[in-house]
Amino acid sequence: MTVKEEELTVPVHEHDEHAHKKLVIIAWSGDLDRVWPQMILASTGAAMGMDTTIFFTFWGLFSLVKENKRITGDNWMQKMMSAMDHPGLQHLKLGKMNYVGAGPAMMKKLAKEHKVASPGELMQMAVDMGAKLVPCQMTMDLLGLKREDMIDGIGEPAGATTMLMEAQDAITLFI
Repeated sequence: MTVKEEELTVPVHEHDEHAHKKLVIIAWSGDLDRVWPQMILASTGAAMGMDTTIFFTFWGLFSLVKENKRITGDNWMQKMMSAMDHPGLQHLKLGKMNYVGAGPAMMKKLAKEHKVASPGELMQMAVDMGAKLVPCQMTMDLLGLKREDMIDGIGEPAGATTMLMEAQDAITLFI
């Protein structure tokens, strides 16, 4: 059976009727080379008019910690975890080629030379266009993070059930 090329193409008007209107990004990583795409996609989705939500969980949650907050947590294990992995967007490491901080410095220099917005700038753009930043309540509890440790402008902490409900009928990305 042969399929004609015309049968494989979808007319533009039919595609528009079924276009996705929601984007949910589950931000689980706090590595610079994952946070940057999280923010690029979030700001792009928001710019396209999509209802955009970023759910920050596990190491991704450290992206929402205030820059001046070095040590977080209530007990020695939580404090040790934040000491080993400095929270905040300015302190992100690369998942590969970190080289004791040289890798992120090179990436930031290249981005500046090529006029690529930083993750922080992209996050702010996304928020300004209506994107929602939602911290994971369970991860906050696990890591000993409090609302006062987090940047301004984030939504109420939520759990997995809330995010799965939000992700229904949405483009969902796990980065």
